[in-house]
Amino acid sequence: MSVEKPVVSLADLCSRYEGLLVPDERQGFEGYLISPDHLISFCRSLRDDVGYDYLSSVTGVDNFPAEQMEVVYHFYRTTGGPSFNLKLQVSRHNPVVPSLVPLYPGADFQEREAWDLLGIRFEGHPDLRRIMMWEGFEGFPLRKDWREPFFEDEAKPFKSRWPDGQVIRSEDQNPYKNNVRYPNDFDPEQWTPVGDDALYKGMLNLSQNIQSEFKTDQIVVNLGPQHPSTHGVFRMVVVLEGETVLSLKPVMGYLHRNHEKIGERNTFLQNMPFTDRLDYISSMSNNFGYALAVEKLMGIRPPERAEYIRVMMAELTRFLNHIFSIGFLLNDLGAFFTPALYAIEERELILDVFEAVSGSRMMCNYFRFGGVARDLPDGVLEKIKELVNDRLPRKLEEFERYLTKNDLVRIRCEGVGVLSPEEAIALSAAGPILRASGVPYDVRRADPYSIYDRFDFDVAYGLHGDIYDRYLVRVEEMRQSLRILKQVVRDIPEGPIMSGKPQYQARVPPGEAYGRVEGPKGELGFYVVSNGKPNPWRYHVRAPSFINLTSLATMAKNQKIADVVAILGSIDIVLGEVDR
Repeated sequence: MSVEKPVVSLADLCSRYEGLLVPDERQGFEGYLISPDHLISFCRSLRDDVGYDYLSSVTGVDNFPAEQMEVVYHFYRTTGGPSFNLKLQVSRHNPVVPSLVPLYPGADFQEREAWDLLGIRFEGHPDLRRIMMWEGFEGFPLRKDWREPFFEDEAKPFKSRWPDGQVIRSEDQNPYKNNVRYPNDFDPEQWTPVGDDALYKGMLNLSQNIQSEFKTDQIVVNLGPQHPSTHGVFRMVVVLEGETVLSLKPVMGYLHRNHEKIGERNTFLQNMPFTDRLDYISSMSNNFGYALAVEKLMGIRPPERAEYIRVMMAELTRFLNHIFSIGFLLNDLGAFFTPALYAIEERELILDVFEAVSGSRMMCNYFRFGGVARDLPDGVLEKIKELVNDRLPRKLEEFERYLTKNDLVRIRCEGVGVLSPEEAIALSAAGPILRASGVPYDVRRADPYSIYDRFDFDVAYGLHGDIYDRYLVRVEEMRQSLRILKQVVRDIPEGPIMSGKPQYQARVPPGEAYGRVEGPKGELGFYVVSNGKPNPWRYHVRAPSFINLTSLATMAKNQKIADVVAILGSIDIVLGEVDR
């Protein structure tokens, strides 16, 4: 893929908007502030003239009690380099900002989420509906003045738990034994869902202009939310003509628990085990991203041994995630559970390592600000050396021998669910989805973190952007992870695994930070704002499973309904991370 060089420099563009683009001079903050009136023109120049073609993250922030809402954008170049942070601030009473979807289609779901949870309206958005909450939900739950039923306290630890120790279940105070609150004058028995009507109407409008050789009926079909092929409680609404998909809309939120609201009530340290519950296949990577964000705020770096252990755990996680996702992709293709069982066997050996170092197989809660919770137990490093030097390379070769040249795999995957490089970038696709489309963008190389700049490895990428290339990229990434791991186990030094003393309460100075890692599913980012108190003021997750679903409709258009199941499997989502 050829990438055009920027026409002007970032400094030139900023000088062109002098007086309209203002540095954010708040203590601990960075980036620039711009007014909503100039957002579109500036972002168009940022993309077309300066080369910031990738909108990674869109975050809404409630600056209560100040009567102000804020939207924070993180832009990157797919050729590599650090972010450009842009912010705009609007009245909290009428928070209206221009939508960036016409310029950056990858903002679609992220803007809907900010509308749904914070009430920020994005003018010009093509489909601004709730995305996590149900259509009759009252209020915007991430606002600081929103209170759930049986609200107890602003921040943890709740006094009823500690120090008093008198735990009271809110549900027990309610004669109906639930914690549901309906809007005024709302009767659930009389309610007619209006969201689905708007969804179906919009989809049929999308498909009216499609020309077909044969005149057949168009029907709307729901796949999920209770369906084994949706990888959890996820729903795809499709318009079909025969077996051909004319349009598709993902519907999510069935597992939503407002992870970010919980995160803003927790202390900084209490959030670490909550990150495990995002992508529960990849908890070590989740810990990594959050630790980096808070460490930026604290201005600390882990010691050498801890850095090596972190990379070790992250790359073992990448291997187990990819082999697991390939096994279940084969399930979606019809090879029911035999390849998955091969994959699970290797995954279990890596989980043995995780259990030894953290005490848990899936919810590891292993990273700490400034290092890791504990050192490698005796014998574990030797076990890891045996895995990365012998067992896993042999098993990966065996896996490939069964699958890569398999005629059925190739027939079902080649040329199916194609995403072009331009589409992948515009839709903010990340990880193997982006790289399989021919864009060799990997955060470990493009904007290195931790000690990844020390290791010799290649960025895997494809040329066709189809399901088969996504499979091949994951196979090659497993091979490169083993390459990194061999260097780690060879070079890991002795020494401490924590900078300073372990703390039960992190002292985090005021400011903002965005920490991101190249997780197995793509860029996982945490945007954290501190006001100097023990709990984060804003805690936002840039979830790759969620944002990668933005490209599902593009991949599925004009494909067969059976192939949509395989396309979804090739994205590799975890619903805990999609819904949060």
